[in-house]
Order: sequence, then structure tokens, then C-alpha cells
Amino acid sequence: MYVCRSFGVLLSPRRLLGSLRRLFYIRPTSIFFPQTRNSSSITTVKEREKLRETMNSVITGNFKPAFFPSQLSKNSARFLFRPFTTLVFTRSLTAKVRAFVETKPTAPIVVEKEESGGGSGSGSCGLACPICYNPLTVISDSPIYVGSTVGSNLQCNTCKKTYSGTQTHLDLVASSGSKQYDESMPLATELFRTPVVSFLYERGWRQNFVFGGFPGPEKEFDMAKNYLKRVLGGKIVDASCGSGMFTRLFAKSGLFSQVIALDYSENMLRQCYEFIEQEENFPKEKVTLVRADISRLPFESSSIDAVHAGAALHCWPSPSTAVAEISRVLRPGGVFVATTYIVDGPFTFLPFVNTFRQNMMGIAGSYFAVSERELEDLCRTCGLVGFTCMRNGPFVMISARKRSS
Repeated sequence: MYVCRSFGVLLSPRRLLGSLRRLFYIRPTSIFFPQTRNSSSITTVKEREKLRETMNSVITGNFKPAFFPSQLSKNSARFLFRPFTTLVFTRSLTAKVRAFVETKPTAPIVVEKEESGGGSGSGSCGLACPICYNPLTVISDSPIYVGSTVGSNLQCNTCKKTYSGTQTHLDLVASSGSKQYDESMPLATELFRTPVVSFLYERGWRQNFVFGGFPGPEKEFDMAKNYLKRVLGGKIVDASCGSGMFTRLFAKSGLFSQVIALDYSENMLRQCYEFIEQEENFPKEKVTLVRADISRLPFESSSIDAVHAGAALHCWPSPSTAVAEISRVLRPGGVFVATTYIVDGPFTFLPFVNTFRQNMMGIAGSYFAVSERELEDLCRTCGLVGFTCMRNGPFVMISARKRSS
């Protein structure tokens, strides 16, 4: 029973609903079928049943529930103890992918191939100074592709700073070469700089991502290729490459003229180098390992055809700064592809979620999105267009491109 304060009477739920319908002239069918059939013309029982089934399909057809009240008893334990593998309302993946394919066709763009930066001798190498963004020049006889960077020296003709290479990679962070100054990064970044995590990343760590909906490196690579069709034959950067899982797949596929594996962690780049050395008939001349900051990419503006970031966006201290840098270095029509996870569900509506997320970003430097629209807004505000995404539980693969001139 409900109390109507205006009249001081008690109304049953049925009477209250009937009064509201008479007051506002609400027909149940007009909410879902505003300009189709009048409910008064439905006279047979079959037609009423058909309408009821149609309304139910409209309400629940595009959603698959993880649990309703009738299913709460058997799914409540799964939801409490495995929050990253059970969603409350997950949009249909098949329907969404079909929508992307049909409504956002893209014509292939012809990419002019450049000489690879792996050559030897003096000259431009396709890299830029992370301080002034002017081109770097190779001033030694050593090539800069993987396995040959020992003794490599690159110099900026503008600020006159020299960058050198180690046995495994080129060091192109802004603080490279400093003897006294040292800089620590947020916890999430420093974690992956440790030798233990770097060693374990491809030996069990990354395999556990399957519990978060990640389909696996090979499947993710196939999904990424669909977005990268428009820039095949160009230069791709594997940002936050880790141990080089996708770097090796890009290089062995032969789809790109040059692959630049980029990470801030020295130990991750060492693991990447070791895995490449174990590969037989690997095209080393197409791959360059670079240590760099994602918020200060060592490339000239509009010089890269594609940037891939696998399971990395949530580890960046400032995703907006990183995506803005990616937008800067991409050529007009260049493609950005990334995978991350979305923490959605009933808890996203709680008022303290945003405060908790901001505190986590401040302490650990780890970012997590709560909706697809948030990621779309991130790309849009950083100058990228044509946002699309594919979901599989918490896992999401996003793609956007730089506006063509």
C-alpha cells in the first residue's frame, strides 16, 4: 500500500498505476511502439501474447544478464569471487562487431615506403630527439637494428645531445646520459622495471590475462590486423612492448617495413632481445628496440603509420598525455590500436567509485576505464577520430585514426 500525500488516502499498487495512466494517458505499448498499432485494436489472445513477447525482446534482446534475482543463488559466488570474469550486463559482442563492419568501412590508404632505420653509416635514422623532436643523425658506423646497437651513437643537430645504444636497445629517454640525476616513476611503471616481473611476464604473467577476457596474443594479433589493413607496408611502433610478444608477431608477419619495439623498462627490453635471439630466421634488420617514455616519444611529428599498445593503456601514468603523443607522431590517416580492460557493472554507479579511481591513479599510477564512451572521449579529445571497439567481458580492443589532411 502507498500513501498519497496530496489526498491523504491509501492506494494499492494497482490503483496507483491505474491513476497515473489515466492522469498522463500512458499506454504500455506506446512506450515501445509509439507509431505502430493502437493497443485497442488488439482483440485476440494470440495478438496479446505476441505483443508481450515482442516487448520482452525489446527490453532484454540486446543484453545477456549475468544474473537476475531468480539466478542470484547460483551465480552470486562467481560474481563475488571472480569480478573480472562475470559482468552484470554485457553487450552482445557479435552485434557490435557487425555494426562496426557495416557502418564504418574504410578505404585502404597507400603508404609510401621509406628506407628502414636499420641501415649503417651517417644519416637520418627515422628517430627524433625526445627533448626538441628534431631528427637524430647516426654518427657511428654501427647499425641500429636489434642486436647491433652496441656502440651506436645518435646526435641531435639542434640541442647537440648524443644518445648511445647498449647491447640490447637504444636509450632515448630525456634523462639519458645523466650521471647524478635519477627519476622514479609511479608504482605501476616501476613494477614492470623489476627483473622478476620482466622475467615472469611471458612465462605465466601474461597467460593469466585470459581470466579477464583477453583472447590470447595470436587472436589479439589477428584482431589488430583487421584495424591495420589501411597502413600495411608502413612503419609501426609497438608501444609498451614488454617482452616483445607482439613485436615478434609483427616482424615475422612481414606486413610492415619497420617495427619499433618501445618500452620504458630496461629489463623488459632485455627480455625482448633474448626472445628475438632465440628465434630462427628472424628478420632482425626490420626491428629496433628503443627505451623511451610514452609521454615523450622519440619520433618526428606525422612520421609513424601505426601505433599498437597491447595491454598497456591502463599502466600509463597519464593516458591523455600518452594518446596525445601518439596522435602527434601518427601520419594523417595513421591508426592507433590498443587493448585494455573496462571495469563496468553495478559498482560503477556508486558515488565513491570515481574518488577511489582517482586515488588509485595518484598512488599506483594505474588507470582503469569504466565505460567504452570514456575511452572514445579520450581518443576524441586527443585528436583521433573513427573510434571503434570490440568487447569480450572486461577485455576491450579499441582503434582510432588520425584525421586525414
